[in-house]
Amino acid sequence: MTGTVEWPAILLFLIIFLWTPPHFWALALLKNEDYVRAGVPMLPVVRGEEETRRQIFLYTLVLLPVSVGMYLTGVSGWLFLVLSGALGLWFCWKAWVLLRTRTAQAAREVFKFSNYYLGAIFFAAVLDRLLL
Repeated sequence: MTGTVEWPAILLFLIIFLWTPPHFWALALLKNEDYVRAGVPMLPVVRGEEETRRQIFLYTLVLLPVSVGMYLTGVSGWLFLVLSGALGLWFCWKAWVLLRTRTAQAAREVFKFSNYYLGAIFFAAVLDRLLL
């Protein structure tokens, strides 16, 4: 043990921390009535669907520079920068479409892509490390 927390751990934590709300809130938008009936205080239940869509978009916007921060702090190389940047921009785009269209299909797309995004980000980190 070193007694310190290094940038890689902080950034990986932040990626998962910032990824989690858009992932679960997109699902909550799809299952909002179930949460209402069950009395589960998910964001769409307590703050409304519009605020939930806004928060999803904001979280994806913050997630993008955090993932790019892996490159900026020297934790990863250019391959991760390119892949995480592309994935992050696409995640932001999906969230923007959800914010503008307000459809269940857009919420489903955000939820599905969020699953892909997290796995792809970690795969990109491994690939970057193995190839560079």
